Amino acid sequence: MVAIADSVPRPASRFRFILDRRDVLGTIFVAPAILYVLLLVGVPFLMAVYYSVSAYTIYDPSWRFVGLENFRQIVEDPAFLQTLSNTFIFTFGSQFLGLLLGKFGALLLLRPFPGRKLVRALIILPWAVPIALATVAWQWMFDSLYSVINWSLIALGIVARSDAPNWLGNPYLAMTCVIVINAWRFFPFAIVIFLAGITAVPQDVIDAATVDGAGFWRRNYQIIVPMILPIVTIGLIFGIVFTFTDLSIVFLMTMGGPVGATSVLGFAGFQTGIVSGDVSHGAAISLFMLPVLLVVVVAMLRFIRRREI
Repeated sequence: MVAIADSVPRPASRFRFILDRRDVLGTIFVAPAILYVLLLVGVPFLMAVYYSVSAYTIYDPSWRFVGLENFRQIVEDPAFLQTLSNTFIFTFGSQFLGLLLGKFGALLLLRPFPGRKLVRALIILPWAVPIALATVAWQWMFDSLYSVINWSLIALGIVARSDAPNWLGNPYLAMTCVIVINAWRFFPFAIVIFLAGITAVPQDVIDAATVDGAGFWRRNYQIIVPMILPIVTIGLIFGIVFTFTDLSIVFLMTMGGPVGATSVLGFAGFQTGIVSGDVSHGAAISLFMLPVLLVVVVAMLRFIRRREI
């Protein structure tokens, strides 16, 4: 008679028990993202701090500690103060216009009409098109000789040929142009945010407001907007951070001109640190964005926290 031995379970390895722990497994999954941030964000940030407290230039690469002298010099420079003012105007002007276009675009796309699915697919193009190609197209539209905008205004009899505006040659018009381009680039993102927020509002709340006599404007600005304000604010934070640090539109469209009227912090840091070779002052200008953005982001997050959702 053959006795069949009971199967004895093999002891599990220690490695398997470690991977069964949620905190350990989560850390392993998050580690590549943390490493990515440390290498591509943390290291350049530390290098910028290292150069900003020195007198380092490409013509004199010897490192010499100067403390906060670079920051004092750029703050006392009138051109830097104008650049800082331009950055605020460019950032908040384009974000306000982009949110306004996004709000009305979302309300339009919520209504049924022929070709709505196609329009929803095409509306993302300004966000997807490479900014270099889009800016070149806008540059032709604002050209002093071949501007399609000026030709349209002349054809409609709104302005005379001799009075056609020089969009990129006038300081105020040039700033308006870069604001419009950035708002055009941002408004598809705003439409997506508003669509997500509005569709998340319970329909019974809107129906109850309609029964109570609330019209279109009251439903939108007294009921819907307060309910979706937190998600809109989060989207606005992303837009402010990306716009405040962006230099592509200004670099491709106006090169900071005319007479520094459209120069922003990102462009000024690039011109000073890379083009001119003054690495220390360029790093100081770039680091100046950090406390400004920190104050804005913290204030907006506190505003969200105080909202009753």
